[in-house]
Amino acid sequence: MKNQLTKNQTTKLELSPNNPILCVQDLSRKVEERWIWSNLNFQVFSGEQIAVVGASGSGKSLLLRTLAGLDPVQAGKIMFQGQDIGSYFMPSYRSQIIYLHQRPALWEGAVEENLQQVYRLAVHRHLVYNRELILNYLDLLHKTPDFLQRPVSALSGGEAQIVAFLRALQLSPSILLLDEPTASLDALTAQSLEALVAAWQNEQPHRAYLWTSHDSTQLQRITNRQITLKEKEKD
Repeated sequence: MKNQLTKNQTTKLELSPNNPILCVQDLSRKVEERWIWSNLNFQVFSGEQIAVVGASGSGKSLLLRTLAGLDPVQAGKIMFQGQDIGSYFMPSYRSQIIYLHQRPALWEGAVEENLQQVYRLAVHRHLVYNRELILNYLDLLHKTPDFLQRPVSALSGGEAQIVAFLRALQLSPSILLLDEPTASLDALTAQSLEALVAAWQNEQPHRAYLWTSHDSTQLQRITNRQITLKEKEKD
């Protein structure tokens, strides 16, 4: 029977420096009969800030999508808090390991409606929208409360990315998977989102994130270790 990790109950192991949140064992990925990477092994511990680096085509996005449960595990194993991710109720797993990229999809309506909409999903109906938390995040981003009333159709790319970040962070995930999330943003907005992620992690020091970026300076600024992917040579 699957570990439900459902809307009614979330089971978590006690997190400690010696107890990884996520454990990847011999993970391999094939695309069109070619292995992109194979026998990948690493662990993610509380408080870590991890850069995922590698040449174009080395499968960085594929790795993050696999960790998020958006792509299937083709070979190997991913353990979340001591259990194979295949044993979890996947919508609940994905609320704990959230994937964010540079082109967010938003619902129609105002910003605040987008933030509230996730609580109408069955997996989140046990949670309550916390407007005070969102206002604190907006203050950090130098945004006034009236930002919540803006229609998403009128948002810039950077503002849409802010909404996507807020929508994810309000669910209190254990791990964020950040796939070039600031690549198309101006420097000021990018740094604001970096500060937002730092604030989210400081709220609960056990939280961790993995971040991909073509900006090596950014990665040096926001991460404390690296996972390097090397594209496999063609047979």
